[in-house]
Amino acid sequence: MAVELVMPKMGLTMTVGSVGKWLKKEGEAVAKGERVAEVLTEKITNLVESPADGVLLRIVAPEGTSLPIGGVMGYVGAAGEKVPGLPSVAAVPKEEPAAGPVPQGASGGLAGERPSPVRISPVARKMALEHNIEYAYLRGTGPGGRITKEDIEAVLASPDAAPQAFLPAAGFDGAPIPGATSPDEPLTGFVDERPYSGVRRIIGDRMLSSWSVAPKVTHHARADAKALLELRASINEMLEKEQRFTVTDMLVKITAMALRQKLFMNVSLRGERIVTFREVHLGVAVALEGALIVPVIRNADEKSLTRISRELKDLSRRARENALAPEEISGGTFTLTNLGGYRSTEFFTPIINQPESAILGIGRTNDMPAAVDGEVVVRPMMALSLAHDHRVIDGAPAAEFLALLIELIEKPLQVLL
Repeated sequence: MAVELVMPKMGLTMTVGSVGKWLKKEGEAVAKGERVAEVLTEKITNLVESPADGVLLRIVAPEGTSLPIGGVMGYVGAAGEKVPGLPSVAAVPKEEPAAGPVPQGASGGLAGERPSPVRISPVARKMALEHNIEYAYLRGTGPGGRITKEDIEAVLASPDAAPQAFLPAAGFDGAPIPGATSPDEPLTGFVDERPYSGVRRIIGDRMLSSWSVAPKVTHHARADAKALLELRASINEMLEKEQRFTVTDMLVKITAMALRQKLFMNVSLRGERIVTFREVHLGVAVALEGALIVPVIRNADEKSLTRISRELKDLSRRARENALAPEEISGGTFTLTNLGGYRSTEFFTPIINQPESAILGIGRTNDMPAAVDGEVVVRPMMALSLAHDHRVIDGAPAAEFLALLIELIEKPLQVLL
């Protein structure tokens, strides 16, 4: 009897997933436990395994299809086996419809400074992008403020109710940019073309939402990293290669210590409330091929440098294998992103990982002249870029936090405590 291949539940809050890519074709042999498809949520990409030995008899949900948890993606069974009557693949749970066009400030209208990340159904997101609607400005009428298909239809039916939701096609005044091409204009001379979908679309949506919602300020400073680098080298001389600490390991520990002392940076704007978190859950950006993911080290301020290093190595490895659980990339309170390994980057403007309120960017460490005890010496100076959401964190407290980070980097023995 053919066995259903269904959309798995990948987290407590997941209700809908999208088929990102089929790794097997219809008629191909599969083994029980073999990976046959990639599925996407708003937070993670994961792999679906075959529930049985046999062949992939039928693909019910093509790539890009959204399904509820338990929705049938396809069937696996013996070659030539009949497939049961096919269900509809458009079976995303229907949410409460909007009553119609809604004025600004009411349900379905503009949300103003909307808390992020924006909750929106895959169908609604697709419609919004097709009609050039910036959905970050909308107030959803679905459960928990989720934006539904009906909310997008309400905006389309009455655009005057939410005029800010429509993005200009080009330029702030809607005028075409000289020399720009339209999406429909034939292109020549390009070397590659691929759909803006899947993980790339999810990352893009989250970055656009954060950029649109948060009035961001970025502070730049340098820290003398001589003592930090010397301490790391001394410790690593005593360790096996696989146990050695990276600069990122030490910066995670330092940042967590600073957040423990300055909890005003460990905050989030949730609707009409500013929430200060007692626990320090530090996200660390990991670059993947064509993607970016932020696994979270929980209670980082309470962990030793050794434990942080071990966890970070494990999370990074499993991130590259698409093997992280949803709870391992959610619930962060602050993020660190390290581009110091690239010769090209010193200071930059990292985008806040909403709904967090701040992010620390680490740039290249360069040998530079510095004044030490009245003399000019050459020191390895580490570039730091601290971005924060000015709605909830003012400039002076952010500068105070950055000053503490610099102090801990320049006097790093505390990381061993």
